Amino acid sequence: MKKNGILNSEISRVLSYMGHTDCIAIGDCGLPIPDETERIDLALAFGIPTFMQTLEIVAEDMKIEKIILAEEIKENNPDILREIENLFSNCNIETEFVSHSQLKEKTKDCKAVIRTGETTPYANIILQSGCIFS
Repeated sequence: MKKNGILNSEISRVLSYMGHTDCIAIGDCGLPIPDETERIDLALAFGIPTFMQTLEIVAEDMKIEKIILAEEIKENNPDILREIENLFSNCNIETEFVSHSQLKEKTKDCKAVIRTGETTPYANIILQSGCIFS
């Protein structure tokens, strides 16, 4: 039995086979997930688990070199944006903003999309894997 880290076997599996520059997304409960992309559904009820709870736990277990957010988060969900910025404030992580339409399109190239119970707008992120030995 696993002693620490992510207990969800699907998330743990995806993270373990990701290589440098591979991506995984975390989204709110309304983010459309392409049929060709693996769906890891954590949503239990509206708001459970939250986007930030999920992001914080994944970020503890993943080497992240870049994050991609929707430009619309700046106006429509500044509280979540502030929490994301605080989470990564001591890290050397590149941030890219794209349109929400572009972010949804980019989920097709992700290894998986983790669906949370989050119900606030534009609470979606793509995490690009960094290299653990450089």
